[in-house]
Amino acid sequence: MKLFKNFFTVVLLFSICINYATAQTAKWDSTYRPGKYLELVQKFKAEPKSKKDVVFLGNSITAGTDWAKLLNLPQAKNRGISGDITYGVLERLQEVIDGKPKKVFVLIGINDISRNIPDSLILNNYKAIINRIRKGSKKTQIYFNTLLPVNSSFQKFKNHYGKDDHILYLNSEIKKLGAKNVTIIDLYPVFLDSENHLRAELTKDGLHLIPEGYKVWADFLNQTGYLK
Repeated sequence: MKLFKNFFTVVLLFSICINYATAQTAKWDSTYRPGKYLELVQKFKAEPKSKKDVVFLGNSITAGTDWAKLLNLPQAKNRGISGDITYGVLERLQEVIDGKPKKVFVLIGINDISRNIPDSLILNNYKAIINRIRKGSKKTQIYFNTLLPVNSSFQKFKNHYGKDDHILYLNSEIKKLGAKNVTIIDLYPVFLDSENHLRAELTKDGLHLIPEGYKVWADFLNQTGYLK
């Protein structure tokens, strides 16, 4: 009987240790890069640069439109990569910095959330993106966008749904990042419906925007004067 109790105790302790170790194991990957990441980075590097450039930096939500055409702004440059995360932006950020652009509009983080990257690390990466641009291109005006809402009724991107608390937390922290040469743009409420979801008429899948969505974005930027 005593032997059985000792065996049971050992098994119980082993199980606790395994569960604790599992709980402490981060189920996320900072090294993830989209399939076309390297190809697009090389393409961006090869493009001509000007100190008059207005760079839009982010993931597929940024990549999904022709900013120069949308805004009637020839100097607008698209630096969006579908599927990218904050670590990917940091890895390719030097290309943007080296161009010494006039403005940089940043929208990134929803894919980090979908991949379970901790909010604290996403926030640290936000600060690193801002600090590196400010240090490397002192005259560049940085515009940092809050994350857009999502709409789970489309049932297309389940890893992105059900994580509104993370979006709201990061947005609240983004609003605190304003500083010299750093303007915070609160895009979230611009795309919000009455039920706190991404407006269905502006999206094709509950995550990405359709032309009508980009028009709302463009109108907002023009009305607020951020492009001047």
